[in-house]
Amino acid sequence: MIPLLKDQGVGLLVWSPLAGGFLSGKFTRDNADAAARRATFDFPPIDKDKAYGIVDAMRKVADGHGVSVAQIALAWILAHDVVTSVIIGARKLEQLDDNLRSVDVALSSDEVKALDEASRLTPEYPAWMDALPSDRRPGEERRFERQ
Repeated sequence: MIPLLKDQGVGLLVWSPLAGGFLSGKFTRDNADAAARRATFDFPPIDKDKAYGIVDAMRKVADGHGVSVAQIALAWILAHDVVTSVIIGARKLEQLDDNLRSVDVALSSDEVKALDEASRLTPEYPAWMDALPSDRRPGEERRFERQ
């Protein structure tokens, strides 16, 4: 989506950037927060195995910056220039304060790249065709071979 948005000059408003709290770092493979809403109402649906890997990558970056995983998740989203804003769903003042501090986190290009790699989706049919050479992507011209 991001290349299309860039090509068309359209911004992105991100809803639920912490995936219903899952990407806040409070959920681990060994310990799920039984008091959290997600423990009884698993929404939005996510691929938990994939998400745990993303949380692990964010935790490494968070430890390096001395901030929370949630701050890294939000800083990472905001590091993409098409993102105009995010809609967060903090339920406690402490969560809101923590989320707002994400604007003070400056991620390096290597950190953004590492998080992008950790979250990259496996292309499924027909999306894998996007990886093939094409002359029909936004901003590209159609090329014909002369006979």
